[in-house]
Amino acid sequence: QVQLVESGGGLVQPGGSLRLSCASSESILSFNVMHWYRQVPGKQRELVASFPRGGRPNYVDSVKGRFTMSRDAGKKTASLQMNSLKPEDTAVYYCKASRYDTDYWGQGTQVTVSS
Repeated sequence: QVQLVESGGGLVQPGGSLRLSCASSESILSFNVMHWYRQVPGKQRELVASFPRGGRPNYVDSVKGRFTMSRDAGKKTASLQMNSLKPEDTAVYYCKASRYDTDYWGQGTQVTVSS
Protein backbone atom coordinates (compact mmCIF):
# COMPACT_ATOMS: atom_id res chain seq x y z
CA GLN A 1 0.00 0.00 0.00
CA VAL A 2 1.23 3.50 -0.84
CA GLN A 3 1.89 5.69 2.19
CA LEU A 4 2.41 9.46 2.11
CA VAL A 5 3.59 11.47 5.12
CA GLU A 6 3.56 15.28 5.16
CA SER A 7 5.78 17.34 7.43
CA GLY A 8 7.05 20.89 7.84
CA GLY A 9 3.90 22.72 8.90
CA GLY A 10 3.81 25.18 11.76
CA LEU A 11 3.16 28.75 12.85
CA VAL A 12 4.75 31.57 10.87
CA GLN A 13 4.29 35.34 10.69
CA PRO A 14 2.92 37.04 7.56
CA GLY A 15 5.71 37.42 5.03
CA GLY A 16 7.54 34.39 6.38
CA SER A 17 8.37 31.07 4.76
CA LEU A 18 7.79 27.37 5.29
CA ARG A 19 8.84 24.27 3.39
CA LEU A 20 6.47 21.31 3.36
CA SER A 21 7.65 17.80 2.51
CA CYS A 22 5.73 14.73 1.36
CA ALA A 23 7.62 11.48 1.85
CA SER A 24 6.39 8.56 -0.24
CA SER A 25 6.81 4.84 0.35
CA GLU A 26 7.10 4.35 -3.42
CA SER A 27 8.97 6.13 -6.19
CA ILE A 28 7.68 9.63 -6.91
CA LEU A 29 8.13 8.86 -10.59
CA SER A 30 5.73 5.90 -10.37
CA PHE A 31 2.84 8.39 -10.08
CA ASN A 32 1.30 10.28 -12.98
CA VAL A 33 0.98 13.46 -10.92
CA MET A 34 1.92 14.70 -7.46
CA HIS A 35 -0.33 17.35 -5.90
CA TRP A 36 -0.59 19.67 -2.93
CA TYR A 37 -4.05 20.60 -1.66
CA ARG A 38 -5.19 22.73 1.25
CA GLN A 39 -8.41 22.92 3.24
CA VAL A 40 -9.93 25.36 5.71
CA PRO A 41 -12.71 24.11 8.01
CA GLY A 42 -16.10 24.64 6.38
CA LYS A 43 -14.63 25.14 2.91
CA GLN A 44 -13.89 22.86 -0.02
CA ARG A 45 -10.45 21.37 -0.42
CA GLU A 46 -8.46 23.49 -2.87
CA LEU A 47 -5.81 22.33 -5.34
CA VAL A 48 -2.69 24.42 -4.77
CA ALA A 49 -0.03 22.85 -6.99
CA SER A 50 0.41 19.88 -9.34
CA PHE A 51 3.59 18.33 -10.74
CA PRO A 52 3.04 15.93 -13.67
CA ARG A 53 5.58 13.19 -14.30
CA GLY A 54 7.87 14.45 -17.05
CA GLY A 55 6.39 17.93 -16.89
CA ARG A 56 6.57 21.17 -14.95
CA PRO A 57 4.57 22.24 -11.90
CA ASN A 58 1.34 24.23 -12.13
CA TYR A 59 -0.11 26.51 -9.45
CA VAL A 60 -3.37 28.10 -8.49
CA ASP A 61 -3.27 31.83 -9.29
CA SER A 62 -3.31 32.90 -5.65
CA VAL A 63 0.09 31.30 -4.94
CA LYS A 64 1.92 31.91 -8.23
CA GLY A 65 5.24 33.62 -7.63
CA ARG A 66 5.18 32.68 -3.94
CA PHE A 67 5.02 28.86 -3.86
CA THR A 68 7.33 26.43 -5.64
CA MET A 69 6.72 22.68 -5.93
CA SER A 70 9.67 20.35 -6.45
CA ARG A 71 10.56 16.65 -6.51
CA ASP A 72 13.51 14.68 -5.27
CA ALA A 73 13.27 11.20 -6.80
CA GLY A 74 16.28 9.91 -4.86
CA LYS A 75 14.63 10.81 -1.54
CA LYS A 76 11.13 9.84 -2.77
CA THR A 77 9.92 13.25 -1.67
CA ALA A 78 7.74 16.01 -3.10
CA SER A 79 8.10 19.45 -1.52
CA LEU A 80 6.29 22.77 -1.44
CA GLN A 81 8.37 25.86 -0.70
CA MET A 82 6.05 28.62 0.53
CA ASN A 83 7.36 32.19 0.63
CA SER A 84 5.71 35.54 1.38
CA LEU A 85 3.01 33.75 3.34
CA LYS A 86 -0.32 35.46 3.97
CA PRO A 87 -2.99 34.82 6.62
CA GLU A 88 -5.26 33.44 3.90
CA ASP A 89 -2.72 30.66 3.32
CA THR A 90 -3.67 29.23 6.71
CA ALA A 91 -5.01 25.70 6.17
CA VAL A 92 -4.28 22.02 6.52
CA TYR A 93 -2.06 21.06 3.60
CA TYR A 94 -2.38 17.60 2.04
CA CYS A 95 -0.17 15.67 -0.36
CA LYS A 96 -1.85 13.54 -3.04
CA ALA A 97 -0.25 11.06 -5.42
CA SER A 98 -2.23 10.00 -8.48
CA ARG A 99 -1.64 6.84 -10.48
CA TYR A 100 -4.19 6.48 -13.28
CA ASP A 101 -7.58 6.02 -11.53
CA THR A 102 -6.18 5.72 -8.01
CA ASP A 103 -5.39 8.56 -5.60
CA TYR A 104 -3.35 8.30 -2.42
CA TRP A 105 -3.55 10.92 0.35
CA GLY A 106 -1.33 11.91 3.23
CA GLN A 107 -2.65 12.78 6.69
CA GLY A 108 -2.13 16.54 6.33
CA THR A 109 -0.01 19.13 8.10
CA GLN A 110 -1.26 22.38 9.65
CA VAL A 111 0.04 25.72 8.38
CA THR A 112 -0.91 28.81 10.38
CA VAL A 113 0.06 32.32 9.22
CA SER A 114 -0.59 34.84 11.96
CA SER A 115 1.01 37.74 13.82
